[in-house]
Order: sequence, then structure tokens, then C-alpha cells
Amino acid sequence: MFTAYGGEHRRLRTLVSKAFTARRTAALRPRIEEICARLLDDLAAAGPGEVVDLREAYAYPLPIQVISELFGLEDENLRERMRRVVDSIFHTSASAEEVTATYGEMYAVLGELVATKREQPGDDLTSGLIAVRDEESDSRLSEKELTDTLALFLSAGHETTVNLLDNAIHALLTRPEQLEHVRTGRATWEDVIEETLRHSAPVANLPLRYAVEDIELDGGVVLRKGDAILAAYAAAGRDPEVHGEDADAFDVTRRLKSHLAFGHGVHLCVGAPLGRLEAAIALPALFDRFPGLTLASGQEPLEPVESFISNGHRTLPARLA
Repeated sequence: MFTAYGGEHRRLRTLVSKAFTARRTAALRPRIEEICARLLDDLAAAGPGEVVDLREAYAYPLPIQVISELFGLEDENLRERMRRVVDSIFHTSASAEEVTATYGEMYAVLGELVATKREQPGDDLTSGLIAVRDEESDSRLSEKELTDTLALFLSAGHETTVNLLDNAIHALLTRPEQLEHVRTGRATWEDVIEETLRHSAPVANLPLRYAVEDIELDGGVVLRKGDAILAAYAAAGRDPEVHGEDADAFDVTRRLKSHLAFGHGVHLCVGAPLGRLEAAIALPALFDRFPGLTLASGQEPLEPVESFISNGHRTLPARLA
């Protein structure tokens, strides 16, 4: 789906949407709450006043555990292999040999998962993708389309959520007045999530896009068929013509929080509701459990990293209270 266009994209999107329903997303809420509670218990074990890495111990493990639940990945060995795959996928300085090995291992894990679900289907996304068909054409996902779709959910659903949580936590801890808006009811956690998506898009820039036809833009600019396109989601979220002269400011009370963090149009991210749900559970759970949480370092704005997509292997050190 990520690279398909036109009719082929519609076919894939239709099939996947039948398996990845709003009901399936909503059904994950209790498990997400349980995972968050367990991770917070682990953090609390460090003791008051101790410094913990919120990225490594909270923001990072949550999405991969949720994806494992979504996939119906029950085997602990496969879960651990999946975690190692994710670690390597987003290792932005990996060698060509490591990248090749990682993708080989990823498809090996997904292939084993699909084989298991063919024999023992359950109420999970993998089983749903195996079973779904297009009633009009009686088509199914091919074996490659099936594993590619799972790979897309894994790669697009993990690092983006990690970055959303990281960026939201960092924004609130460096701007206590914004957190106070939420605690006093002047803003909601939904406001925090949408303002974070606008102000600090989890995927800042999306490369590897090409114009399939000539596209005329305002100001007389024309993208010619075949031209490479770099979609700058982060820049769009801070457009002063849309958000005013204070577009660079993080403000949860901002009236208009429109953004392109989840894409647009027919390519609007099918997993956006799940990403929002994870954040809507994880953020209030963290700040309710540790109301006196402070950053141990890094009060300054985050520095840019040498990566188009990933925020890199950062840390988010915070002091428990």
C-alpha cells in the first residue's frame, strides 16, 4: 500500500481496511492499558528521585508490544526476534550487511507468523488479512502482499508512535505551563496529541516519492512527471500562512491544529486511530503516575539528527517524583 498507486492502491487498501477495523483497534484498549501499567510499575521500581530513560523504558517498548498483540504474536521467541528486528530497522547508521540481514529476519519472522495463523487462526490482524477477500473480484492478498502489509504495519506503526510519545513528553516537561493547561482543564490530552503532531511530526520528511504526472502548484511552480518529491510534514505543520506568526510555538490551546502527520487523502494512514489511542492512554497514565516528573537533562530544544525518517536512538532521561 505504501508505494502502490491508483487502482492497485484502492484494491490493497480495501482488503486491508476490511481486516483492520475500528472494532479491532478499540478492542486493544484494555491490553494497551495493561501494558502501560506494567511499564510504569517497572519505572516506579527505580524509586523516587531516580533517573530513568523514558524513551527506552516506556515510549519505545509500548508500540512493539501493542503491534505484537495486534498481530496475534503469542510465541515469546518470535516476539523477542521481532523486537530485535525493530531495533535494527531503526538503527540509522546500520551497515548495508546489517540492513540486508534485518530484512531477511523480518520476513522470516512474519512468514512463521502467517504459517502459524493459517493453521491456528484467531481474532487478530494476521488472521483477518489471511481470510479477507474482495467480494466483487473474489481476490485475496497474495503471500507477498500479506507479509508486506504486516511489514508496513510494523515499520510505520512503531517508530512513529515512539516519536509521538517522546515529542509530547518532552514538550510538556520543557513547557510546564502547557501541562498545567491540561491539569486545570483548559486543554485535553487530545489537544496535546494533535498539537504534538502539528508541531513535531513523528515523521519529519518523507522521501522516495515521484510525480506520476505534471503537477501545477501555486506560484507557477510545476512538478514534472518523474521529479523526485520530498514531503516535508514538519514544515507543513509550522506554516505561518496556516497557523499564524506563532506557528513555531507549542500551544495546546491553539484553535487550529491541522497537520499532515498521518498523510492526506487516499494515503491517510490506516493506523492513525491506533497511534492516537496509544498516546491517549500512555500520556495521561505517565503524568498521573508521576505528577512531579521532571527532565533530568535536555531542557534545551531537541537537536536535529542525520536521518530523514527516524528521530534516531535518543534518550529521554527524566527524574521520578
